[in-house]
Amino acid sequence: MYQEVQQFKAEFFKALSHPLRIRILELLSEGDKTVNELQTLLGSEGSAVSQQLAVLRSKNVVVGTKDGTSVIYSLRDPLIKDLLKVAKQIFDNHLINAITLLENIKNQ
Repeated sequence: MYQEVQQFKAEFFKALSHPLRIRILELLSEGDKTVNELQTLLGSEGSAVSQQLAVLRSKNVVVGTKDGTSVIYSLRDPLIKDLLKVAKQIFDNHLINAITLLENIKNQ
């Protein structure tokens, strides 16, 4: 069981290992969006967005719901919003540590 959980975590984080996929998730954390809306917000080509959505769908990170001729994408689990917030906090902490280190070096 332990190995299965570790494998799930590894696959899940692989799905998050592309900057465009992270940005897509950030946008979807604000609300459901169609591919066209995502393309406009990202300023990216349709094929690039669609490819990244396909990866996120295959890993069950996002879900697409057909609405007429459009597909509306949403986060499969709302906890992804929290995960993105924590990742940002970790990034901020690393920046603070780097700034502190640079200030200490500068003051020596």
